[in-house]
Amino acid sequence: MDAESPAPDSSSSASPAFTGEDVELISRDVLQQGFFRLEAITLRHRLFEGGWSEPMRREVHMRKDAVGVLLYDVVSDALVFVEQFRAGAVDDPLTPWKLEFVAGLVEEGETLENVARREAQEEAGCQVTELKHLHTYYPSPGACNERVTLFCGLIDSQGMGGIHGLDEEHEDIRVHVVSFHDAWELMMQGRLDNAMSLIGMHWLASQRASLRALPDNTPRFR
Repeated sequence: MDAESPAPDSSSSASPAFTGEDVELISRDVLQQGFFRLEAITLRHRLFEGGWSEPMRREVHMRKDAVGVLLYDVVSDALVFVEQFRAGAVDDPLTPWKLEFVAGLVEEGETLENVARREAQEEAGCQVTELKHLHTYYPSPGACNERVTLFCGLIDSQGMGGIHGLDEEHEDIRVHVVSFHDAWELMMQGRLDNAMSLIGMHWLASQRASLRALPDNTPRFR
């Protein structure tokens, strides 16, 4: 590709100006291989005003893709959250135990929907009846390659609670059934301080009335 060729004109559209072909990968080295992988990537890329950037080095946290599930009980207007220790929040000034939606990593050969149902059972002990895809997004694309797919799963929360998780994955998970009103208050107080919960809560706030207005036994998701 000509280093002096002008950049595509994207002034009239939100479509991407460039693609992966507009990145030149110079080197790629594994710095650490453990539960996750850390790579050092040296690259250069096309510039909006034309030409190419200078070579740059970036460390990238390489993760498997993940799935999260907003577990919602239409009848009782309640959500299910899980509380567990999070190593990434070990220096949090309030607590490293976080309230979140159930979530898990996608293993090879699994569909996203299967992961959603598996994690709901493993982490919260519940069966999902209906499942709807909400969003797929990068939580931190400046430093991590992980993509997260968020679903809403409809459930019956009656009798739910207790401690769950897999011993072999060092999971110690407490399940909370929380009314939508109380969950919104927790969010406003800063207790739901992760992207997945914030995205899901705002989606539910916009859809909750229509989900609850349908007669019993009527599919909510079409």
